[in-house]
Amino acid sequence: MKNVTLRQLKVFESVASHLSFSRAAEELHLTQPAVSMQVQALSDQVGMPLFEQMGKRIHLTGAGEELLRHVRRVSQQLREADEALAAIRGAKGGRLTLGVVSTAKYFAPRLLVAFRAAHPEAELRLGVFNRETLVRQLGDNQVDLAIMGAPPREFPTVAAVFADHPHVIIAAPGHPLAARKRVDPADLADEPFLIREPGSGTRGAMERFFAEHNVVLADTTEMGSNETIKQAVMAGMGLSFISEHTIGLELAAGRLARLSVAGTPVTRQWYVVRRADKQLLPMAAAFLEFVRIEGPRLIVEQAPIVPVAMPRPKKARPRQ
Repeated sequence: MKNVTLRQLKVFESVASHLSFSRAAEELHLTQPAVSMQVQALSDQVGMPLFEQMGKRIHLTGAGEELLRHVRRVSQQLREADEALAAIRGAKGGRLTLGVVSTAKYFAPRLLVAFRAAHPEAELRLGVFNRETLVRQLGDNQVDLAIMGAPPREFPTVAAVFADHPHVIIAAPGHPLAARKRVDPADLADEPFLIREPGSGTRGAMERFFAEHNVVLADTTEMGSNETIKQAVMAGMGLSFISEHTIGLELAAGRLARLSVAGTPVTRQWYVVRRADKQLLPMAAAFLEFVRIEGPRLIVEQAPIVPVAMPRPKKARPRQ
């Protein structure tokens, strides 16, 4: 691959990201034949096909998937080199790509807004993923920093705790357990439970909690987001184990009830994580320090927004 060009790699990365030659052509402001020609030239250099056609759709081959991992690292390293040189020149600015687990989306924008106030020149990018996908993004060097419930074990990382992360069990306000001052975990065994998908940090914390109390849930329904779970609980479909950070508005509005289950809240921690071999550029390093210092306060101060009843318009008086 000594004769591969950066242009070929850039075109390949775009096609692989979109799985479409036409969308890659639009993104790169090239004609579709030009994109196809660059990909074919790269494929010839590799000596194996990078894409395969299945019906009307294209898919990466095994060789294409392997090459894409390396191409993304090359792109990231080039960006880091550009920003490092800009920092040496004294230029302002810099880009931060932050990845967060889906539960952190309830406070991550607040962190970014506060950080932007101190660094108005920053170019910020935020990605929201489940834990499994975020670990993969971090491992592939697609994000500079990650906010998650626990550092991954798949590769070496550097992680710092910056805030507590409580989890509670919720029900609809009219549920019989909502009126009880104390609920034993064993009382929940036969209740229908709405749970997150495998790979979710919340799912893992829930499974550990019930395992510690020797409780096996008899009736579970898997759902892919906290928002869907909250709506289902409010509708009376069942109970759920959920991050307390996600339910402030619903608790304040009286649409959800937090059960007084013994052993809860289950308190985990929020971590800000980076790859151990990653050299942080100034903007990412500044955000890391900002989260460690200001993160706990900003999360605690994030008060729920309670809907305010609007005054009813006065009825017009009939004309005499």
